[in-house]
Amino acid sequence: MTTNKMEAANLSLWYGDHQALTDVSVKIKKNMVTALIGPSGCGKTTFIRALNRMNDLIDGVRITGTVWLDNEDIYGDDIDVVQLRKRVGMVFQQPNPFPMSIYDNVAYGPRIHGIKDRRKLDGIVERSIREAALWEEVKDRLNKPALKLSGGQQQRLCIARALAVEPEVILMDEPCSALDPIATSKIEDLIQELKKEYTIVIVTHNMQQAARVSDYTAFFFTNGELIEYGPTSKIFESPQDKRTEDYITGKIG
Repeated sequence: MTTNKMEAANLSLWYGDHQALTDVSVKIKKNMVTALIGPSGCGKTTFIRALNRMNDLIDGVRITGTVWLDNEDIYGDDIDVVQLRKRVGMVFQQPNPFPMSIYDNVAYGPRIHGIKDRRKLDGIVERSIREAALWEEVKDRLNKPALKLSGGQQQRLCIARALAVEPEVILMDEPCSALDPIATSKIEDLIQELKKEYTIVIVTHNMQQAARVSDYTAFFFTNGELIEYGPTSKIFESPQDKRTEDYITGKIG
């Protein structure tokens, strides 16, 4: 039986007077890839940022409803947000390596969380870069600037940086949108490997990508309303809502 890693219940969110999520309820399965699809501005990124409280950083945000991580309410009063973001990591649309060496990019998180031992850090850095399928390409230049890497390598480095703090969930906000097809293919292959160890939620505008990489798909529409959610094959082959069908077939978007 597939267990739920995270769950949102009746989640609504406003930026000032603008409602960006409307009563969203969805169960995110453990060790599965969940794709979030829907037209621009429909709340996909807002939803993914609600899963590790990144929206807290924006002034004027108001949130109602509940989000659970392993049956713990992440909006509860006693939640340590730093620890939450360690457990629920994020990879952004644009690769955003820090202006430091490849090694220091990956060691950054563990150092913040108190790991100083060089041998331990060496092990974490190698494991994380290997997990991100980048080791063979960079192992001889770990002290070189991360910004010298190609776009696709930078994005895999950002994934390695997220993995270094041993998250349980990885949120990916359109991780391939700035990449060429070859780099995109590498990231997609990597996602399939990573789900053996992690739970992954990915925002994508690319229907073919959603169909290729995800086990479950959630379709959002205007004002952050969740129209339909279920196994990806079912959403793509026999959607229950006309709006889902119209979006997937390109009639709306």
